Amino acid sequence: MNRVLLTGRLTRDPDMRTTATGKTVAQFAVATHEYVGGGKEKSEFHTVVVWGKLAETCGRYLGKGQQVAIEGRLQTRSWDDANNQRHWRTEIVAAHVEMLAGRRRRDYSAEAAASSLEAQALAAGIAPDSAEPAADDAPDGGSFSITPAADEDDEEDELLEEAVAA
Repeated sequence: MNRVLLTGRLTRDPDMRTTATGKTVAQFAVATHEYVGGGKEKSEFHTVVVWGKLAETCGRYLGKGQQVAIEGRLQTRSWDDANNQRHWRTEIVAAHVEMLAGRRRRDYSAEAAASSLEAQALAAGIAPDSAEPAADDAPDGGSFSITPAADEDDEEDELLEEAVAA
């Protein structure tokens, strides 16, 4: 069985790309910590890859420093570079990502700015148009999870190699 469960914090914002076939892929790193006695802590850093709708959601709502729970599988890829050097990378291909903390800080800034503009518009006597679409926020204060369809797993290895080559 190849199953990984991690809880940690993002070390950087997700890097979202689209492959030549139109598939969305996002990569980010997660730091986990293990307490090894004597008040000492050992940190590990893991590369996480997400595909499709989950990649779009992670790219939109996740940010550096945010705590997440990840469920997925380990995958090791290898490739030769231009100098014929062999490279190896072990990654976690996530099937499920859950946000454990609220939205990233810059979303709070955007929300505050939007609220300020709305208040200014109301003060000037301009009412919001009910036909306008509402802002799309994460449900329940920031918790989300999406599981990709089973047929996506077969294409992931091929598409990830495409994305890396691009």
